[in-house]
Amino acid sequence: MEHGFRLDLLVNKKVIVEIKSVDALLDVHHKQLLTYLKLNQLKLGLLINFNSTNLNKSMTRIVNNL
Repeated sequence: MEHGFRLDLLVNKKVIVEIKSVDALLDVHHKQLLTYLKLNQLKLGLLINFNSTNLNKSMTRIVNNL
């Protein structure tokens, strides 16, 4: 990608995984992943916050135009 955007993981050229370690996921984190999906013309992304005691509750599925 160009223009300073760097996604964390791209799985099988289909799913973007964005990894964070913050106290709480903010709206800007969701918008960042959605922007990556749009720029790469992909449909599915996962936003994961590793600064959590329960990873199941700290994962968010983001979809683009589904």
